[in-house]
Amino acid sequence: MAFDGGFLYTVTRELQEAVDCHVEKIYQPARDVLVLSLRKKGFAKKLVLSAASGTARVHFTEQKYDNPDTPPMFCMLARKIFSSAKIVEVAQKGLERVLEFTFDATNEMGDRISPKIVCELITGSSNIILVSQDGKIYDAVHRSDIEADRLIVSGATYKYPDSQNKVNIISADIEAALNKISIVKKEDLSQALLQSLEGVSPLVCRELALIEDSVENILQKLKHSLHQSEYIMLCKHDGAPVDFCYMPVTQYSGLYNTKKYDSPSKLLDAFYFERENAARIHKASTNITKLLSNLISRANRRMAVRQKELAENSNREDLRINGELLKANLYAIKQGSSVARVQNYYDENLSLIEIPLDVALTPAQNAAKYFKDYKKSCAAVQSLGTLIENDKQEIQYLESVQESLTRCKTIADIAEIREELSSGGYIKQTAKKQPRKKQQANFEEYTSREGYRILVGKNNTQNDYITCCLASKGDMWFHTKNIHGSHVVVLCGGEELSDETVVFAASLAAKNSKAANSANVPVDYTPIKYVKKPNGAKAGMVIYTTNKTVFVDPYNKEEDK
Repeated sequence: MAFDGGFLYTVTRELQEAVDCHVEKIYQPARDVLVLSLRKKGFAKKLVLSAASGTARVHFTEQKYDNPDTPPMFCMLARKIFSSAKIVEVAQKGLERVLEFTFDATNEMGDRISPKIVCELITGSSNIILVSQDGKIYDAVHRSDIEADRLIVSGATYKYPDSQNKVNIISADIEAALNKISIVKKEDLSQALLQSLEGVSPLVCRELALIEDSVENILQKLKHSLHQSEYIMLCKHDGAPVDFCYMPVTQYSGLYNTKKYDSPSKLLDAFYFERENAARIHKASTNITKLLSNLISRANRRMAVRQKELAENSNREDLRINGELLKANLYAIKQGSSVARVQNYYDENLSLIEIPLDVALTPAQNAAKYFKDYKKSCAAVQSLGTLIENDKQEIQYLESVQESLTRCKTIADIAEIREELSSGGYIKQTAKKQPRKKQQANFEEYTSREGYRILVGKNNTQNDYITCCLASKGDMWFHTKNIHGSHVVVLCGGEELSDETVVFAASLAAKNSKAANSANVPVDYTPIKYVKKPNGAKAGMVIYTTNKTVFVDPYNKEEDK
């Protein structure tokens, strides 16, 4: 990634807007991410500081981060020191990836202090460090080992990372840079620039090396780009971000598309947030995904055993027939016989059959035993049938939860699924927690061209809520036919829907289902009055009648535009 010292230099210029801002709130949505809410007259923005591996950065953000119910200790310490403090300086150390925020704050004794937040955005060792005005470390998101060359622990004196003794193209003159490049003596100009200049990434060096001009003019153009930056994002043809830079990038010869942004913060927001959010969601959902896979596998194995047992009881009628034939031929069977050869009057040919006997029992007792085994087999078949049906419903439910999990977009969505599984007894609650405030259901909502509200549940709990609580009898209900997915409700109050609205709502149901990547997806729809939730049914499980079916492609927002 091209978040080098040069790009940080362009970000630092924008962050000067934060000077004189007061810190209203501090959050820590992840272990190595800090979000500061800043405000001054006519200015209110959020500042994100990230030391996460592969996504270390600092910039203003407009994104909404999910925060834990209980703030981590590092966050509590930051709040204690920096809450209501005023930013008095934002400074970068040369063109290194080290950024300092100096504050004007008040300690517990009422004395004025000047603490700092130092962001080290160095690949492989990024960090956010809270430093006192006398240079002592309060704490850091990543602490070092005691044996480390550079100690990062509470109470240690803060020291900057070692400098690489490269030329700062901003503060030094061009002659100094040319001398450094000549000393390096690399045939490859991009490598010579990389080893000579401070704060330039391989991407920038390769781009500079493509310029057909003297090295002096190339350095002048680099200096100009740092002062008059263009914020470029490189994307794959499907829109996935690949890289970014503060100058036009031509080295890929049309392999990637480019997007321009009017500020570095907007570019970084667009580049990192979706990727970082996806990583957080993946991490948060890993345990639930594993749990669901194990539960589904266990239920399938249990059902297979019961189906095998059911198949073994398929000959129960033979047990009854054997008992009847023995009963009818008691006079002809000798005590102690191991087998009875009798005529089968249930067979039209009256064939002879051999019936195994227990030599320890009398003929009458053997007949009674066959009748007893027949009754036991009948009871087992009835019980197994019910149990197998329960297994099928449980597997169907768990697969629906599994499908909902793949569509989670926020940590809050995952928390809802975890709570659903916990209430169903699939996740054990190890300790009693303080009851959380009931939050409004975070279902998705759309509006049709006719003005009807369309509600889309994102998990089984939300499906139940919009279908069984919000919708009235005249509203229209949609769901993919025999495919796991969301409930979709059009709040039409009994009015007849146009074909356009029916297709739109059905396409939303297809999009929010396991068939999201398919085409020509069957979707059933029917008025809510024909949708029923059986007593004792699991969350999201309903039955419906008098439905119609429409075949649609999943909703595509880009095509809708």
